[in-house]
This record gives sequence, structure tokens and C-alpha cells, in this order.
Amino acid sequence: MSLSERLGVGPGDLVALRLPPGPAWLEAVTDLWAAGAAILPLDVRSTPSELRAIIALADPGVVESLDGTEIRAVGGSTGERTGLVMPTSGTSGAPKLAELSKEAVSAAVHSSTRALGASVDAPWVACLTPAHVGGMLVLLRAALLGASVIVHDRFDPGLLAEAAAHSDQDLFVSVVPAMVRRLVSSDMSLRGVTLLVGGGVLDPLIRAAAERAGARVVTTYGLTETTGGVAYDGRPFPETEVRFVAEGAIELRGPTVMTGYRHDPQATAEAFTIDGWLRTGDLGGFDEDGRIEVWGRSDDLIRSGAEKVWPQEVERALADHPKVGDVAVAGAPDTEWGQHVTAFVVPARLEDPPSLDELQTHVEGRLARFKFPRELVLAAELPRTSSGKIRRRDLR
Repeated sequence: MSLSERLGVGPGDLVALRLPPGPAWLEAVTDLWAAGAAILPLDVRSTPSELRAIIALADPGVVESLDGTEIRAVGGSTGERTGLVMPTSGTSGAPKLAELSKEAVSAAVHSSTRALGASVDAPWVACLTPAHVGGMLVLLRAALLGASVIVHDRFDPGLLAEAAAHSDQDLFVSVVPAMVRRLVSSDMSLRGVTLLVGGGVLDPLIRAAAERAGARVVTTYGLTETTGGVAYDGRPFPETEVRFVAEGAIELRGPTVMTGYRHDPQATAEAFTIDGWLRTGDLGGFDEDGRIEVWGRSDDLIRSGAEKVWPQEVERALADHPKVGDVAVAGAPDTEWGQHVTAFVVPARLEDPPSLDELQTHVEGRLARFKFPRELVLAAELPRTSSGKIRRRDLR
């Protein structure tokens, strides 16, 4: 008996899934999608309080949990159009639940396939959590396209190399920048592998190293609210409209955009303009080649006196210092300038951390002086979301 039959669910029902990483996800997602039920993936790494908060907000019809027990809740209807209910990444506050229609999911998968120039049956490796929209979309390629999807229970460069070696076609895999860094560090061949990179900014030096190893690297721009990436290497999908307003605020419109936030009409109203464009919360513009250039989140911008500093630019300049293992940058209150640049650094070797003077010397000639870090905070690790994004609110 299939999962959907055992649960007795169909169109209009919302099923929350909390399964261990691995192939069970592929079977469950494919079955529930075919049955017409909406899917809410739950991250097994979430704490009990986080899970309770998401389940209370989502009000699913069924929670299929790690141990196979089911909890039936009051309500749970999504309407028959809804395909996914995805938690946002939560970099700036408590997660919200984006409702994505079946049409939006289909448009995202098919537009991605065309943009990559991939065949519909091209093999994919799923190594991102399904609680991340990039991970879920890989699983849904099997349901929507009949693609061959290999599901790993974790990200492992060795497992990826083995999958590539046994594939008679080019292999596709969705990853985040931290995973690309690990692949490069592993010194493995990436020939025949396409890396679809989302969830953050990819360091150009890491990209170049991956390409030297043989990989095709495609960076993506998008949000959970747009059913994942809607621009590849800065080029928007043909069906996606982009406009820049008010100092470069990025707004999007197109078939992959969410219908709204579940049970949160106020947040939904704030997310859209009166004429129906999605406010992304990002700032950017088109570069000279007509590609989208994302400067960063509007609330990440550091305003020091009359100057504006983007954390990502400073992070890229600091990341290749030999004493820096990991780095994040944020603004700290400054009585004279309003804010100053603070670098949060995980040392490459705990016994030999960098000094502030060493970091400032390292970025000379690469950054204007007003962008230099004025404060250094050493840390054992940096706060990140499940997709690898820095939680800057936690830094501040």
C-alpha cells in the first residue's frame, strides 16, 4: 500500500513529512505528488519547539513523522492548487510558510531544465535537505519529468564522485556554496558534473577552482517564495519579469511566484506591491551585460557615515586570508559613524588566529578604506541556516 493510500490523502490535503535523509523522501514525494496532496517538508535537524511552531502555523491534515506515527490535525486544507508549503530560510526572523501552487512548481522545474539545456531524463543527485526548496525541486524532477534521481542521505564528495563515475550521462546536482568549497578541497575530478549553486554568494575563486576541476558551474538567484532560482548566472528565465525600484530594490513577477504565506495575510500583503510584484528584500541592478547583479539584503547593508558597505564584498576579500577558516561581516553600532564594519572570523587554526591589523593589511588595495573591518570577533563557528546562509541578525 502506498503512503497516500495508507494516509487516505488526496487533492487539497496537506501532509507534513519528517523523514530521515535518504531515498524514502523520493518515494514519499513522488507518491504524494501523484495523489495530488500538498507537501510540507520538515527538517529533521529542527528542535522540537521549532517543529511545533511550524506545525501549529501550517495546520496540516497529517504529520508523517520519523517513527511512522501520524497526528491528525483539525483543518489541513490547502485548496487543490497548492503543491508545496515551504518554510522560508529564516535569516531575518521566524520562518514563514510559502504556499507554492502546482503550476508554479511545474513552471520552476521545466524552466530550469530549459535554462540548463538538460534532457528531461537527465540524472540528478539529491544531497540537499528537502526542507530547502532546492532540495525538494530535485526530488520533484522525478515526479514531473521522470528524471533519474539518486538520493544521498548526506553531502559527501566521495559519494558524488562515485555517482559521476557510474553515470553514462552528465550528472546534475544542486548545492550551496559551502558544498562547492568542500568539493574543491577534496581535489576530486568534477568532469561531467553540473553544479547548480544556490543559497548564497559563490566566491569567484572557488568557482574558478571548481571549473578547473572539470565542473560546469551555474549560479542561481531566487527565493523560496519564487520556487527557487529564477535567474541562472544572472539571466532571468524568459517568463520571469524583473524590475528595480527605490535604490535598487529587486521585485519579481512570473509563473513561479508563491500565492502567499500560509495563514498570514498581513505578511502576504507586505510581500507584494499593489500591482502584484513580489518584494524580494534584495537590492541590486543589471550589469553591463544585462545580468542581474545582487548586492545583498536591504537590511544587511552597513551604513557608515555617508558610505554604504555590502558585507559580501568584504567577506570575499577576507576569505582567502590563510588564517581565516570562515568569515562573516556585519555592522556594529558606532557613536560617531552610525555603524562600523565588524568581521566575525573562525580561525583556520584556533591556536593561530588572525589579528585585526593582519586583516586590514590583507584587504589593502582591494577595498576602499571605509570598507575595512574596524572590529574583529573570533568565533568557534558562524550561525547559519540549513542552506548555509549567514544569520546576520544573530551576529548583530
